[in-house]
Amino acid sequence: MEIKNKVQTPEENHLDHHSASHETPLRKDAFDISDKDKIESITDDVKRIMNTLGLDLTDDSLKDTPKRVAKMFVSEIFGGLHPDRKPKASTFENKYKYNEMLVEKNISLYSTCEHHLLPIVGKAHIAYISNGTVVGLSKMNRIVDYFGKRPQVQERLTMQIVKELQKVLNTQDVACVIDAKHLCVNSRGIRDVDCSTVTSEFGGAFKNTNTKREFLDYIKFDTSF
Repeated sequence: MEIKNKVQTPEENHLDHHSASHETPLRKDAFDISDKDKIESITDDVKRIMNTLGLDLTDDSLKDTPKRVAKMFVSEIFGGLHPDRKPKASTFENKYKYNEMLVEKNISLYSTCEHHLLPIVGKAHIAYISNGTVVGLSKMNRIVDYFGKRPQVQERLTMQIVKELQKVLNTQDVACVIDAKHLCVNSRGIRDVDCSTVTSEFGGAFKNTNTKREFLDYIKFDTSF
């Protein structure tokens, strides 16, 4: 599938960095220490970076920056690394027998490029066809938010969202398209402020051309097969 006038690789030579798995690469001891200890350790690390850059950490504007950055890393922008924060996705019986696709589009996405630790900002569009089970609409937003809150590549993020919803809904009939700007491209390197990156993952019935076309029509993507 080619998506016209939209696709731009997130980073230079990004194919050299791809993980072989859709799982986020984590060490086995990733959660052996508490969040409090991680914040203290990262605070010291950020202090060293800022000192190396020649910044004056006695200045009122800078003195609390290391602690702020550490708390942000652990509790906010990388909070999705911790499995205890995975949203509980309550499901319900599809009593009304709705058997067409359900689409939730324009879900706000904020993530972080794992190659430069710069923001990824965009929209996720999700669809599924019920196999007898439905999920609360806000849970799809929460799943996007959870997997977004970790160092990411957009391809892996797209797959993680689909695989999680397939597990929650007990169906392969799930699709996701993400359109996002990568600040590692927009604000550094080539500094192309207009380009965005589009990724997609189609499961089950969405691999069928007509079903895929219907989903893409809902979200207004111009494609050629």
